[in-house]
Amino acid sequence: MEEWKEYKFTDLCDLIGGGTPKTSESSYWDGDIPWLSVKDFGNEDKYVYATEKSITQEGLNNSSTKLLYKDDIIISARGTIGAMAMIKTPMAFNQSCFGIRGNFLVDKHYLYYLTKTKIKELQKNSHGSVFETITRETFAKIDCCIPSVEEQKQIASILSSLDDKIENNRRINDNLEQQAQALFKSWFVDFEPFRDGEFVESELGMIPKGWKVGCLEELCSFISRGLTPKYDNSTNEFILGQTCVRNNIVSLNNARKHLPKIKNEKWVKQWDVLINSTGIGSLGRVGVVYFDMNNVAIDSHITVVRA
Repeated sequence: MEEWKEYKFTDLCDLIGGGTPKTSESSYWDGDIPWLSVKDFGNEDKYVYATEKSITQEGLNNSSTKLLYKDDIIISARGTIGAMAMIKTPMAFNQSCFGIRGNFLVDKHYLYYLTKTKIKELQKNSHGSVFETITRETFAKIDCCIPSVEEQKQIASILSSLDDKIENNRRINDNLEQQAQALFKSWFVDFEPFRDGEFVESELGMIPKGWKVGCLEELCSFISRGLTPKYDNSTNEFILGQTCVRNNIVSLNNARKHLPKIKNEKWVKQWDVLINSTGIGSLGRVGVVYFDMNNVAIDSHITVVRA
């Protein structure tokens, strides 16, 4: 085994800045170049496959955005710091992210996993009065110890095989979720199993006899939006935001730290349903809290629904 060597993070890669084409110029948008923002990734998938928005070649040429290529890395640098993914196909990206492109010293997949181990360090060294932010200087302060490129490839191969299995399991879960949604619609929207029974008129149309129409709050013990506290990376108290609710689950991976001044009724509990209450693209996204998060709160962009 060769000796591991020490480098600064920025010795191993190029940091690439993004940008946004002028939104008032229609010829810059809705083209065939995917354009990334943090809402498109950070769901624990290794790769990002698609984006909500796209730009044209003209938009690329007339703005500060850049193209990232296959196996480059995208990482969020403002607000929700540390959401990251590898690029599957060429994509442009906005100014709230950095692109990371490895050089000859590092295997691209190994750099992805190395960067993941540095997220907490990046978050700890973030700064900003309104939004926490990391800069090129933040990356330059990070020390890394790496093996030879050949050994890096061996390590990355093992980790990549695990990620492939995780992603495959997620696809299976997504397929099961779609089947469950179809079954739910069949039973409770189209009433297909009850077609041979008696129906009665309601304010929502015809429903099976014996059913009734009501409000969600009649079925819940608690419905409330969260609060936005003062963020503070020096604490150990976490608060969930919009990027924590994805793929029908709730994750702590993108949670931010805050001063612990939120009353316990705003803490989430196991089996709570969280709904993104604001945001373009993320509005209405739903996730279930499958485990006890131990006094974790929700911010004002999320509504909790508790049975």
